[in-house]
Amino acid sequence: MNLYTYFINNTGRQIIKCAHYFPIYERYFSRYVNRPVTFLEIGTGQGGSAQMWKYYFGPMARIVTIDIRPECKAFEEEQIHVRIGSQSDTQFLQSVLDEFGAPDVVLDDGSHHHDDINVSFDYLHPRMARDGIYLAEDLNGGYWPQLGGGLRSPNNFINRCKGFVDEMHAAATLYGDEVVAETDITRTTSAIHFHDSVVVLEKTPYLNHTMMIIPPDDPGRA
Repeated sequence: MNLYTYFINNTGRQIIKCAHYFPIYERYFSRYVNRPVTFLEIGTGQGGSAQMWKYYFGPMARIVTIDIRPECKAFEEEQIHVRIGSQSDTQFLQSVLDEFGAPDVVLDDGSHHHDDINVSFDYLHPRMARDGIYLAEDLNGGYWPQLGGGLRSPNNFINRCKGFVDEMHAAATLYGDEVVAETDITRTTSAIHFHDSVVVLEKTPYLNHTMMIIPPDDPGRA
């Protein structure tokens, strides 16, 4: 049973998701199935998504979900840990990291306000696993001023991620007419993927950028 089948057949706690998210989840999260994984979900909702992740990742998964609503604590069960606090409170986020360690995956489905999305990303992304996945969803709200965004707004997380593409290529800009400063994105990010309302960043501890010619040029070879 895949994630979408689980979703449409769910009779447990409520899950609210856009249908087109499910192939995206499986594309990036499948490598963690049946492996030890710490999955941090920002936004607990009605608790159904945490149960879905528990089912999907299997018995070695640890699902940590955070929310500002104290009543979400009732959604705890085996493998599912709920902590109450704001995604824009960095002291709270650090307390979660202190307790559970660096997450392998962060899924931001929290307030959807881009002030909060940016604070969570700026704090958590540098502190997560060196080969982790950071996925932020429902980013269509970044085009709405009431959620702290706008089409050209620098606070729109999608617009920030467009800039992250340049940061990822900072070394290449040394040969251009404008140099982009190296950042944590430059040093740790191997890929940035844009989907409808979703951005996914893949981290890597090392990436070999060496240009190679195999076999090497041999002037004496016919």
